[in-house]
Amino acid sequence: MKPEQIYLGLKDIADKLGIVVSEQKLSTGSLKVKSGLCKIRGHFVMILDKQLSIHKKCAVLATCLSDMPHDAVFAIPAVREFLARHQKPVLPENISGQNIILPEDGIAKKL
Repeated sequence: MKPEQIYLGLKDIADKLGIVVSEQKLSTGSLKVKSGLCKIRGHFVMILDKQLSIHKKCAVLATCLSDMPHDAVFAIPAVREFLARHQKPVLPENISGQNIILPEDGIAKKL
């Protein structure tokens, strides 16, 4: 599936969850601003840097949506698989009170 179609599918899921997706030019000289989710007057808004590639826009949006309760929202299988690939890993419960990190290899280790 083309990245543009994935992007439209992700935006559709966001819309059904009540999340507004807004593309803005975020580079403003010396001020460094990143794309991300924010809450404005009680409403979720996903602000994406207009200058990002379509692949990065999809990745940022999918990472955000993977944290939301989207299971009840219809999505075509390719979009649902894309969401699953961008889901943040869940750390194992830390019952010993020690810090746990999750390195690139995905194997949890105690500090």
